[in-house]
Formats: sequence, C-alpha cells, structure tokens
Amino acid sequence: MNKIQLPNYTIEFIKQLIPQREPIIMVDAIFEYEDGKVVGGLTVKNDSIFVENNQLKESGILEHMAQTVALYTGYQFYIRNESAPTGYIGSMKSIEVNRLPKVNENLTTTAIILHEVMGVTLVSIETKIEGEVIAKGEMKTVIAET
Repeated sequence: MNKIQLPNYTIEFIKQLIPQREPIIMVDAIFEYEDGKVVGGLTVKNDSIFVENNQLKESGILEHMAQTVALYTGYQFYIRNESAPTGYIGSMKSIEVNRLPKVNENLTTTAIILHEVMGVTLVSIETKIEGEVIAKGEMKTVIAET
C-alpha cells in the first residue's frame, strides 16, 4: 500500500482513519503521524452540531481531541491495510479548556502517546489556535471489542 502524503485534508481519507461519520466528524486534517505522536486539525464550521453562539462548545473540543487520538489509531491500521476500529473515550484527566474557539478558527491538536497496550491508549493532548494553547489534558481511549 502506498503511504498517503501528509498533511492531508481529504475528508475521504480522514473517514478511512476514524469511525465517526457526519454530522459528528470533528477532525478535517491530519498534519503529522509518527510512532508515538499524531497532529490533527479542525476548522470550526458554523453548521457543526457542537457550535452554539458562533463558538465551539467544550464538548466539541473534547470530541475533537478524542478524534485526533482516533486518527493515530486509524493511521496505524491504515498502514497495515486494515479497517479503522471503533473506539470510545475511556477517561479524561486534568482537562483544561482556556477558551472556546470561534467559527472559522483553525484548531491544531497534538496527541503524544504515553502508553498503549491491548487496545487502550493513554495520551497527553494539547489543542492550539495560532500557537495559543486553548485546551490540554490527558485522555484514555479504548478500542471496542469486535
């Protein structure tokens, strides 16, 4: 299989990496992937179910963070020519949201893998807008049993 060039903003490719579908897709770019790290992105759109009063709600930020982790797992499966698994948020720890993004702002989220074993991934995650940290914390995601 040929490896897709990164960064990639193609929604068809993103859909190969994550199990979510419209209207809940909260990543629209994968900027970087390497062992132990992924960088994903999202441009906040007014028609998002997570947008209220021209701002992305906290739940939308958290979903975006979780889907960034899903990009990491999905890309691992992609390079093995396997379908992306379904997963869920197992827990969140020390989550700080400093401000809510506005419509048309671009989020860049970096997930550093702290531990990964038996379908459980623990990450340190940070979301920025133009270098400003707007949210950070730790998150554990779990691949659902198939």
